Amino acid sequence: MAAVVVVGSYNQDYAWRSDRLPQPGETRRALRFATGPGGKGYNQAVACHRLGVSTCLIAALGDDAVADLARRGAEHEGLACRWQVVAGTATGSACVLIDADGQNQILVHPAANECLDPAFVRARREDFSGARVVLVQLESNLDAIAAALDLGRDHGALCMLNPAPVHPGLDAALLSACDVITPNETEFVQLLARFAVVTVDAQTLTARNDAELHALARRLPVPTVVITLGAQGCFVSHAEDAAWAAHEPACCRLAAEPVVAVDTSGAGDAFSGALAAALAQDRNVPFTTAVRWASRAAALSTERSGTASAMPTRAELRARYGP
Repeated sequence: MAAVVVVGSYNQDYAWRSDRLPQPGETRRALRFATGPGGKGYNQAVACHRLGVSTCLIAALGDDAVADLARRGAEHEGLACRWQVVAGTATGSACVLIDADGQNQILVHPAANECLDPAFVRARREDFSGARVVLVQLESNLDAIAAALDLGRDHGALCMLNPAPVHPGLDAALLSACDVITPNETEFVQLLARFAVVTVDAQTLTARNDAELHALARRLPVPTVVITLGAQGCFVSHAEDAAWAAHEPACCRLAAEPVVAVDTSGAGDAFSGALAAALAQDRNVPFTTAVRWASRAAALSTERSGTASAMPTRAELRARYGP
């Protein structure tokens, strides 16, 4: 039985590195090209698995050669996967552009991910039976994501959503089915605009004080909101009825770990996967401890290129930061 069930996407990443990102209409020479496994679901499952937590990924593949790469890669990783094969459809893919500072621009073609069938997810009910955490994202069919959250709640699992990218069909019912969400600055302000009818500039978030950020987070129908702020760390906000509210401050800000970043592409996925891993290992762990663990995993992931391949292991985290 898996302690964490991840329902989400698999994309084959095609990454180009350049001295800077091109301007509209500009062609630039790439300094390096690489391809490898990715997709938010796969990345987060690998992040969790490499931290020593039993993990199962449920995802969709096309019926192409890229799907064979995905299966072989997961087998090499030792990651348990339940693959739905979608006939006549390509496997998902992503174009990743990375500049000299490790900043990125990403274009995703969901392909088979959009065809993940909620019936296929529900048929994996046994995989959810021992799960402590169910982790989902928004690169897949929303009906399948809703089915995963329903199964998670049926089995008493903590339901986590990394709302990336914010899907045009995301509604308040799906958001309210989650115990924890982990948006970045851009995703957070998009959620506020849709569900709280509040317009906020993402560039101003880090300059706002804790009380202001907490008040904004409480406009969303989710008990715990963790806003990832890149090099500025992250901000945690709990509602009064959140699972950790009795033992944690209502809100807090945690600084980022110092790193020399070469590629930030998978940092958010490293954070969400590591947070799920920490909470699955011990549901009584202080939430700030789990978040600090996740922040360290995200930091280490930026020191190497790639997304899934950049996820750190438990041994690497301990070697850098101690037990």
